[in-house]
Amino acid sequence: MIELYTWGTPNGRKIPIMLEEIGLPYTVKPINIGKNEQFDPAYLTISPNNKIPAIVDPDAPGGPLSVFESGAILVYLAEKTGKLLAPSGPARYRALEWLNWQVGGMGPMFGQLGFFAMRSEEKSALAIGRFTDECARLLGVLERRLAEAPYLAGPDYGIADIACYTWAYAGSTFLEPVLGPVYQTCPAVRRWLASVGEREAVQRGMAVPKV
Repeated sequence: MIELYTWGTPNGRKIPIMLEEIGLPYTVKPINIGKNEQFDPAYLTISPNNKIPAIVDPDAPGGPLSVFESGAILVYLAEKTGKLLAPSGPARYRALEWLNWQVGGMGPMFGQLGFFAMRSEEKSALAIGRFTDECARLLGVLERRLAEAPYLAGPDYGIADIACYTWAYAGSTFLEPVLGPVYQTCPAVRRWLASVGEREAVQRGMAVPKV
């Protein structure tokens, strides 16, 4: 049974969604980042970067295996089960492109906007403007892709959609005071958000961890 170490953040929600989608049994071990539990020395052995999420697969070939970084975990679970990632060909590389796009761009930029615009007591107009513009640009990239295909890798839902959904959802809710007007100009993104959000596995995964 997969051991999942996570918390209720966009990155943390990706993996329970994936586990619900592929039907692998798992246990949840909440890591309360508000209490800095990610810095516990025992957790360091599982996640060397002291961040969530991480998993331990006790049934991996060759013995128990820990995996950290949400993108790597999504690929690992997809390959373990043969689900939600094409084994080869263009569809596989489209999925990996968009997965890496989220990990390298969307997540960090939305996260920075969340800090400067929403959480920081001291407001910096320069920082807020910089990250608002970049998040708007990224939403434009997402809009163009979803205007030409139902899902990010093409006709089929997969790990790229899971990775991007949690951040796009946060952008439309937590960041709505800043990005709300941008979302109104992105009908394909809104269609995709509604479609993915209606999936029962997504709804269950978004509710993890229950604390």
